[in-house]
Amino acid sequence: MESSEEEAMVAVSQGIDRAFEMVKNGVILLMENTAGQGTEIGYQFDQIKKLSKEFMTLREWVSASTQPIRMKQAMISPIKMNEKTLEAFDKAIDLKRLHLLHLNDSKTPLGSRKDRHWHIGEGYIGLEGFRYLINHPLIRHLPGIMETPRKDTVEDLKNMEVIRSLVEPSPQWGEGH
Repeated sequence: MESSEEEAMVAVSQGIDRAFEMVKNGVILLMENTAGQGTEIGYQFDQIKKLSKEFMTLREWVSASTQPIRMKQAMISPIKMNEKTLEAFDKAIDLKRLHLLHLNDSKTPLGSRKDRHWHIGEGYIGLEGFRYLINHPLIRHLPGIMETPRKDTVEDLKNMEVIRSLVEPSPQWGEGH
C-alpha cells in the first residue's frame, strides 16, 4: 500500500482511536518506536507524539527500543547519546509515559535506520551504553524485555546475565537492589 508518511500517521492514529472506542476495559497500549527502515513510521519521538496526541489517555503509554533510539543519534559517547535521547523523549512525549524498555544491542551502525538486534554489549551500543541507560535515575525502575537474537535458552540467559552484571546498587536502596 502506497501512502505518504502523513497519511500513514493519520490511518494509524484513527485505528488506535477506533480500537479504544470498541474496547471498554482497562487494557492499555504500549507504542514502540521503530528504526525507520523502509516505510515505517514512529522512528522519531515527534511522530509518536503526533500519533498519540488525539488519544493520549491513561490507556496509552510508550515503550522504547534501545537500538532504534540509538540509531537516530549522532556519533557521540554512549553517555551523551543516552542523555540527549532521554531529554528528547521527555520533551516530545514525557518520560512519565515511558513504561517499558526493549533491550537489545545494535548490529548496524548509527543512522542506518535498520532494526538489526544483537546481543547485549556486543554491538554498537556496547556495555557502557547499557550500563548508563539501565542505571539512569529517571528510568532505572522500568522493566525491560530482552529482544536479542535467540537460538536457545542459553543465549537468553547469557544476555540476562550481562544486563544484571551492569546493574549498579541504587543509592536509594543500597546493595542488592
